Amino acid sequence: MRLPSSIFVSVSLFTAETTAALYLSSTYRSAGDQIWQGLTLLFTLVPSVLVQLTLIFIHRDLSRDRPLILLLHILQLGPIVRCLEAFCIYGSVGRVEEPYVSITRKKQMPRGGQSEEVERQVGQAEGKLFTHRAAFARTSVIQAFLGSAPQLTLQLYICVLQQGMSIGRGTLMVISLLSIVYGALRCNILAIKIKYDDYEVEVRPTAYLCIFLWRSFEIATRVVVLVLFSSVLQLWVLPVVLLNFLVFFLYPWILFWQSHSPFPENIEKTLTRVGTTIVLCLLTFLYAGINMFCWSAVQVKLNDPDLINKSQNWYRMAVYYMLRFVENASLILLWYIYKTDFYKFICAPLLVLQLLVAYAIAIFFMLVFYQFCHPCRRLFSSSMTQGLWNCSSLLCLMCNSTSPQNTPIGKTILEPPSPAPRKEPASDRAHETGSDTTDDMPNDTTYDMLNDTMYDIPNEMGNNTEGGINGDICHSVSCDA
Repeated sequence: MRLPSSIFVSVSLFTAETTAALYLSSTYRSAGDQIWQGLTLLFTLVPSVLVQLTLIFIHRDLSRDRPLILLLHILQLGPIVRCLEAFCIYGSVGRVEEPYVSITRKKQMPRGGQSEEVERQVGQAEGKLFTHRAAFARTSVIQAFLGSAPQLTLQLYICVLQQGMSIGRGTLMVISLLSIVYGALRCNILAIKIKYDDYEVEVRPTAYLCIFLWRSFEIATRVVVLVLFSSVLQLWVLPVVLLNFLVFFLYPWILFWQSHSPFPENIEKTLTRVGTTIVLCLLTFLYAGINMFCWSAVQVKLNDPDLINKSQNWYRMAVYYMLRFVENASLILLWYIYKTDFYKFICAPLLVLQLLVAYAIAIFFMLVFYQFCHPCRRLFSSSMTQGLWNCSSLLCLMCNSTSPQNTPIGKTILEPPSPAPRKEPASDRAHETGSDTTDDMPNDTTYDMLNDTMYDIPNEMGNNTEGGINGDICHSVSCDA
């Protein structure tokens, strides 16, 4: 059984950031900066309350007689108590005989085209530790993007306005950046485990390093760009932020309404329809907060029983990074145009170049991760480079279709005209039509986000489809140049 080190890291970052924020708010109060004090406390207490509610919800403490645990959560000490409980469970393993064990079946990564299924006994203590790890993985993401990311943006903005950095503010900024990067890393690992829950996934240190560098450059660049833009165009930063947030908040709901799917009822048996709606709104709120600063590895899909899209969509990722790069470049260009003598102490052209190169480096490490370090890259139906190439080809095709003349000039000059158009065989057209109808096929398995448990669902057409993971159908787009 592995040491619950991820739980210790999550609780350490949570405790350190909360302590540093409370200390910094006291210094703002002493200096008379009530606005900065209020915002610092707001970005500390709100995510802390959400973390407590998440732990209570996942462990189902409301339906159990545990008043002391509930009291400690009210006092914002829930993560510390849960961490101590997890280490006590880990220390008691082997000392007491397990009353019963459960059998889990996981597939190993295919080697030479063969994938073996391995059975393993899981004791009651290991199951409890698994629940603790799953709970803290989700709270790390909540703390990172609903607390640490706004906190880092606020403190960097204060540093720019005051042209200085105190020790307390610098400490809080470093801890917040580490918390965001760690939350993004846990989001990546969580997405991998959800999408490939049938397989025994082992993440190597090189993969962790690639994710850490990828997310560090991406998040740091995004925060600096937003702060610089807001420092010269204060009135325009609010529309930019609200537009980004509303697009990602409403996008899962728009897809849900277009699918005409029934309202999800399997989130929690004790929840009413109003409670389920609140939980879904909080989930999409978190999804929008993640995409505000970086690409969310976990894609929300409300019409799926697991609320998670398990297919690997290279097109959506490519479009996101292209649009985000254009947005960052536009915001930093506007800052360069409207900057005042306030920024005379820095070299503005060099800073613009550094920010663009840093975001390009983040994209480079992202490509390296998916191409060489992803633990389940053998299960990809298409490689990362092939998916991006197909996406670029599709964009070129869309651009050509909007032009007044769709046929390239060089091709019409060099090639002789064909005597008669060649008719496409009926079988090919039928095959294309049949492939398009498999987009909404059910997965073989479903995954409970709250309990990390797997349920089998009969797949009526599973034998008639090939390729993809968990019943996902992989579409490829080809265009004749």
